[in-house]
Amino acid sequence: MENNMAAPAAVIRHLQYATLPNGTRLHYASAGERGKPLMLFVHGFPEFWFEWEAQLAEFGRTHFAVAPDLRGYNLSSKPAEVEAYRPRHIVEDLVQLVSALGYDQAVVVAHDWGGAICWNLAIQFPQLVRQLVIVNSPHPYLFARALATDPEQQAASAYMNWLRKPGSEKALAANDFALLDRMLADADGKPAAWYTPETRARYHAAWSQPGEGQDAGVHPLTGGVNFYRASPMHPPGEGEPPPDISRLDPAAFVVKVPTLVIWGERDRALPKSLVDGLGDFVPDLRLERIPEGTHWVIHEQPERVNLLIRSALPG
Repeated sequence: MENNMAAPAAVIRHLQYATLPNGTRLHYASAGERGKPLMLFVHGFPEFWFEWEAQLAEFGRTHFAVAPDLRGYNLSSKPAEVEAYRPRHIVEDLVQLVSALGYDQAVVVAHDWGGAICWNLAIQFPQLVRQLVIVNSPHPYLFARALATDPEQQAASAYMNWLRKPGSEKALAANDFALLDRMLADADGKPAAWYTPETRARYHAAWSQPGEGQDAGVHPLTGGVNFYRASPMHPPGEGEPPPDISRLDPAAFVVKVPTLVIWGERDRALPKSLVDGLGDFVPDLRLERIPEGTHWVIHEQPERVNLLIRSALPG
């Protein structure tokens, strides 16, 4: 494949919207020319399209690179109801967005909650995904098993139960988003080098973005935490039995598309043990470990992440 890493960065276009057949209005940023192969970049919590700024600038050189705000985030629709954030609805948003952009297939790159959604997207709609790239987001069956049986994972994921509680969005917003700022700190509890004052201001603006129209009055952070409230994936709470995964059929979780998984091994919430056994569910798997990378490896090492992504693109 031609190497375009030395070409000028692509221009990123903002404030674009797609109103989907299901009624969701998604904001997205893009780079590159419509008509070139589509690359879809899907963010996690507590981020927004801006997570992928370095990737849009790079892959817009060769592709139509699109990074939406998922429903509940920044400038996209922000329904208040927890039910609206069931994974099937978020998957539907992405399927309909690809179609609304004029495509029937995409290279899909995703992180964190975006990865959780896009594992499901690739399992349910393999014909839509040319190549899947996952960054620090566990395969759904392996994560469910770890939450049910692994005390280390249960402890690492205890924050999920806190986020599911009523009022967590107000706690996250308190003291000028102090808890969210701390979440983006490095492993030593100090501000990460990538989280500059300018970047912090971008995140604070996104976290403050009110809903519009029928979503007016919804707390700006409710959508993000509703992903946790709507998900069956969480560790057992105090006094609760672990989740029963006996009814899950492993064969129903096989990913039938070429997949690159990039894993920062210093992720405090998602330990590297979560990739053990991944080849049983992803026959066409390439796993790239970054030993010094944290959950935020996309920000920490954007050039390295970009090189890995480009090396996996279809010829």
